[in-house]
Amino acid sequence: MTSPSLVWFRDDLRLADNPALRAAVERDEPVVAVFVLDEESPGLRPHGGAARWWLHHSLASLAERLREHGSTLVLRRGPAGRVIRELVEELSAGAVYWNRRYGGAEREVDAGLKSALRESGVEVASFAASLLHEPWTVTTGSGTHYSVFTPFWRACLALPAPRAPLPSPRSLRGLRHPVATDDLSAWGLLPTAPDWAGGLRDAWEPGEPAARRRLREFLDDDLAAYDRARDEPAAGATSLLSPRLRWGELSPFTVWHEAADAPGAGRFLSELGWREFAWHTLYHFPDLATKNLRPEFDAFPWPGLDPERLDAWQHGETGVPLVDAGMRELWHTGYMHNRVRMVVASFLVKNLLIDWRLGEQWFWDTLVDADEANNPFNWQWVAGSGADAAPYFRVFNPELQAKKFDRDGAYVRRWAADAPTTPIVDLAESRKAALSAYDEVKQAATTARR
Repeated sequence: MTSPSLVWFRDDLRLADNPALRAAVERDEPVVAVFVLDEESPGLRPHGGAARWWLHHSLASLAERLREHGSTLVLRRGPAGRVIRELVEELSAGAVYWNRRYGGAEREVDAGLKSALRESGVEVASFAASLLHEPWTVTTGSGTHYSVFTPFWRACLALPAPRAPLPSPRSLRGLRHPVATDDLSAWGLLPTAPDWAGGLRDAWEPGEPAARRRLREFLDDDLAAYDRARDEPAAGATSLLSPRLRWGELSPFTVWHEAADAPGAGRFLSELGWREFAWHTLYHFPDLATKNLRPEFDAFPWPGLDPERLDAWQHGETGVPLVDAGMRELWHTGYMHNRVRMVVASFLVKNLLIDWRLGEQWFWDTLVDADEANNPFNWQWVAGSGADAAPYFRVFNPELQAKKFDRDGAYVRRWAADAPTTPIVDLAESRKAALSAYDEVKQAATTARR
């Protein structure tokens, strides 16, 4: 009788540098890989539409990679705690391994499952695979978490260097008998009525092999120009690795070690640090997507929602060229250049006076790289309500941003050549209204301190 090892894949859809998979191989029993589509456990946030598209194709790629190595991917759907326990019983598994997650609801699921399995005599272990440093290892001198990026990143750089990435297993020993699995296509992750994913298909190839190729292309062709041209949306100097990291097709350890010795890598590596900062913040503030990190912003006087203005922003019909170009790029490709993300977010919050949470929800549904930490963290940063936030009075003027970073208009021509030309709001007047509203926040905070 065998006592198989179960590897529970989540946001780590790769074979290389996968400590959970490595532990299963070293146990020297048959390895069963499983992915659970959990849309039922309390508190878990359902994937947005673009994320579901990416997930489908990344799982298909992972299944192919596992077959090439001698194993298969088991797909199950339902509350993960229950599904994994049932699969352990079904297979008489002796061990379950996974790589850690850091959202509050996810940690509750994992902790409950770990406790239940250990009580039943099953070996369970979790591993660090998604962050360079675990959130509880980077603290201030007084033992608290950091709320400002620069000292946070300085503390990270003072720690021992991130571990070296683990190689892919040469082969996997699977079970001799088949295990019941769902049909991936039956999960309905792909859009069909209508099929709006044509632009995503043109722009992306999900999966670990494509992720590895993109990393190498970036390091060979683009990294040298990254610090100089990263803010120019038409320059093509960014890494395009964010969805790869979001789905774990690449680990941050792999990216770090392959990029660290390259000339000019410091600025790029600090972007990995910003990603870490977002996840560490989520670990300490699980309600990041719904609550202001700075509680004084609870007093912000959001006016009543104007649905027409929100719709115009969502679909790139604001009459502000750079904003419309960004929103149309997002709609077509599931992605938006980071500089433009800041501009469109600032326009929504500070020119249209629409709650940052509505923008965060739209990005959650339309971005292929939206994750539980970076998406709300960056929205709160722009809004002024978050950690190390841009001051509320710093309003990204989209016209000045376009003159500075899209000087010849190439980005706007590509994505918004036929967009409206009359802005739906006056930029100067709407900025004044935003600053007036912010004054109310400051006054309320001052009164509360008395």
